[in-house]
Amino acid sequence: MPPKKHSRAPSGDAALSHPTPKRAKEIDADPPYAQLTSLLESTTPSKAPTNVLHWFRSKDLRMQDNKGLHAASQKAKEGKGSLLGLYVYSPKDLEWHGTSPARIDFLLESLRLLKEDLEEKNIPLAIVTAAERKNVVPSVLDFVKKWDVSHVYADMEYEVDELRRDIKVAEHAKEKGWGFEVLHDQTVVQPGTLTTGAGGPHKVFTPYHKDWLVETKENPGLLELSPEPEGNDEKAKKEFKELFGGDLPALPEGKSFASDEERSRLRKLWPAGHTAGLERCSDFLKNKVSSYATHRSEPAKDNSSRLSPYFASGVISVREALPLAKKHNANKHFNEGDKGIDSWVREIVFREFYRHTLIGLPHDSMNLPHNLKFDFVEWEDDEEGWKKWCEGKTGVPFVDAGMRQLNHEAWMHNRCRMNVSSYLSGNLLIDYRRGERYFAEHLIDFDLANNHNGWEPSYTIFNPVVQAEKCDKDGEFIRKWVPELKGLKGKEVFDPFHRLGKAEFEKLGYPRPHVDFRESSLRAKERYKRDLAEADI
Repeated sequence: MPPKKHSRAPSGDAALSHPTPKRAKEIDADPPYAQLTSLLESTTPSKAPTNVLHWFRSKDLRMQDNKGLHAASQKAKEGKGSLLGLYVYSPKDLEWHGTSPARIDFLLESLRLLKEDLEEKNIPLAIVTAAERKNVVPSVLDFVKKWDVSHVYADMEYEVDELRRDIKVAEHAKEKGWGFEVLHDQTVVQPGTLTTGAGGPHKVFTPYHKDWLVETKENPGLLELSPEPEGNDEKAKKEFKELFGGDLPALPEGKSFASDEERSRLRKLWPAGHTAGLERCSDFLKNKVSSYATHRSEPAKDNSSRLSPYFASGVISVREALPLAKKHNANKHFNEGDKGIDSWVREIVFREFYRHTLIGLPHDSMNLPHNLKFDFVEWEDDEEGWKKWCEGKTGVPFVDAGMRQLNHEAWMHNRCRMNVSSYLSGNLLIDYRRGERYFAEHLIDFDLANNHNGWEPSYTIFNPVVQAEKCDKDGEFIRKWVPELKGLKGKEVFDPFHRLGKAEFEKLGYPRPHVDFRESSLRAKERYKRDLAEADI
C-alpha cells in the first residue's frame, strides 16, 4: 500500500496566508504577466494627446533614466497638454507587504526630492492617498478623469498583486479609449527574453548570466540612458496649482520608528534621493570595487556597495550604475577586466534573473516556495527559538551578529542573510516564511524577488561556525555586533559554548546555543525528506 499523503502545514499567521499548491499551479499556467502583456498589446487609444500622466511606483522614484517618464514626456509633446506625475500612497498595501518603517521613510524622502526636481521643470507630482487597497485603481481612474488625461505611462512591476492591479487599469483604458503603456524599466534585459537553446526560459542562473553578458555586449543600446523629461510651460503651475507643493504623507500607523534617534541614525546611514545614490555608487567604484571579488563575503570588510536600497526603490537605475562600472573597467565588458567589476555585476545579474523567474512562476510572490512540495513541510512551533532568532540571542555568534546588524541598520550583509535564513529554517525548523516576513518588516532594501529567492528552503544548511571561520576570520564582525564576546581570543569567538570551559562561558552573559547544530540539521533533512515524499501534489 502506498504511503498516505498528508496535507500541507497550515499557517497560523494571516500575513503568511497563501493559496494551495493546486491553485498556484493554475496561476502559473495562466500567469498575470502574460494576461497583462496580451491586454496591453490589444489596447489602441482612440484619444488624441491632451494631458499625459506618468504613474510612479515604489520602484522608479527618479526623474533621471526613467523609461516610462521619458515616454510620457515624448507623448505630451505631441499634443497641447502638460506632463503630470502621480504617486498613489497606499498605507494598507505597505502594511500588507510588511514594508519596514525604514523603507517607507526612505521612499517618502525620495518622493520629496523627486517632487522638487520635477517642480523645477513645472511638472507636478501629485501624491494621492488611497485609504484602502481596493481604492488604488479608483484613485488612478479618478485622477485620469479629473485632469483630462489621454495617456498613462508606468514602469512594470512583476509581482502578482501589482500585475492584477495593472490589468484592471488596462481593462478600463481599453473600454474608455485612453492609452495605457507599461514599460520594462527595472532591468537591463527584459525579463523572459533570454531563453535556452531549446527556446524555453532559463531556470538556472549560470547559463542565464552567460547569455546576459553576451546580450549586453552585442546590444550596447541596452545600457543607453533615457533623457530627463522636458518641462512644461510656466502656465502649468497655474492650471494645476493644487498639484504643486503640499505635505508628504506620514508613516502609517504601526510603522513609526522606535525613536527620533533611530530615524536620524537611519537617515544618515541611508540618505535618500538620486544624488545620494549616485554618490554612493561612485564611492564604491573608487574605493571598494577593486577588492570586491576577494572580500565580498567578509562582512567585517564592509566591501558591499550598499546600493540595494537605491535599486530596490528605483532611486537610481541599474542602467545608470553599469556604464559607470564599465568606465571604471577601462570600457571593457563587465567580465573582461577588473575581477571586482565582474563579481559585482554578477550580483546585479542575479537581481535580473530573479525577475525573469518571477514572471514564469508567479506563485513565488504569493508566500509559496519555488518548489511547491516544501509547502507541505511540518514546521516546528518554537516561539522561544523564534524570539531568540529575532533578537540575535540564539547562542550562535555569526547568526546573532547578523540579526543585530539588521535590527540596528535596517540592512544586513548578504553572507549573513544566507546564514540567518538557513539557521531559522534548517536548524530551528521554523517556517521560512516567518523569517522572510521579518526581513520585509525590517530591511530598508526589501525587494520581494530578491528576498524570496534568498529564503527559498532547501536541503543545504550552512554551518554558521564554519562560515564564520571562513568569512570573519579574525572575528571582527562578531565582536562588533556581539559585544559580550569582544574579549575572547582566537577561535573561541566563533563557538564560545563549545570552546570555553563552563565557568568561563557563564561569565560572558551570552546564551548557550538554542539547538545543537548537528542534531537539528539532521532533524530538518529527515523532516524534509519525509514530508516532500508524502506531499499531496
